[in-house]
Amino acid sequence: MPTIFPIQAPAVRAIPLLRPLQWLLLGWRDIARCPLLSMAHGLAVTLFGALLIAIAHDRFWLLAGAFSGFLLVAPVLASGLYALSRALERGEPANVQCVLRTWLQWRTPDDVPDTRLVRFGLLLALAGTGWVMTSAALVISFAPQPIANPMAFVYLVVLAPDNYLFTLWLALGGVMAAPVFASSVVTMPLLLDRKISVMDAVFTSWRVILANPAPMALWAGLIMGFTLLGLASLLLGLILLIPLLGHASWHAYRDLVEAAVPDINNGEHS
Repeated sequence: MPTIFPIQAPAVRAIPLLRPLQWLLLGWRDIARCPLLSMAHGLAVTLFGALLIAIAHDRFWLLAGAFSGFLLVAPVLASGLYALSRALERGEPANVQCVLRTWLQWRTPDDVPDTRLVRFGLLLALAGTGWVMTSAALVISFAPQPIANPMAFVYLVVLAPDNYLFTLWLALGGVMAAPVFASSVVTMPLLLDRKISVMDAVFTSWRVILANPAPMALWAGLIMGFTLLGLASLLLGLILLIPLLGHASWHAYRDLVEAAVPDINNGEHS
């Protein structure tokens, strides 16, 4: 039976426009302080991505769906980077035990499995699957020829002389990506750091966006730009960029959500 947490509404902060640049600097500092473990997270994502490409390289929509399915695992993996940043912040050992404890010991004081990150990962996976299906329907309906692989998509959609389809595809992607970003920008580190329900964490993430529309638009652009850079480097850039964005996301959470009062009885920290 899922653990029911009391309704909580963490206060959110307003931040300056360029504060996301500071998160990247702090993320880089965390990488420098625990480089091997940080880069190991990036390497794991890169190897998994390479495996997906090797399996489904000639099946374009299967490849896209596989990457969306990876969103189920991504929150669990990213939680290790958040845990490392939190340990460094507290002056605690940022080591393998810290990461494994985060991944494997999801228990409440009542010894009930804490599956909040996994459940949120499922929601992200469903959203990703919805985007793949919608995108496939759009491209299959309007592309001049069948899209069988990524290069066909580039030639027939991205580089088409009258690329209205690509413009429409980008616009649809933006419409679908915006609520996913708003629902997840601080949700995962918040779930890791506090005893709060998935729904309350998502609502807090939306309140962060509403309180800081311009800085969060900049942050979304930076995440998209770095991700595209990593993909354009044949995934190799992700070895560094995944831990950079993961650590920076922890500092984004710490800047955007007010610290909780420590609860001595149940050991909650912030």
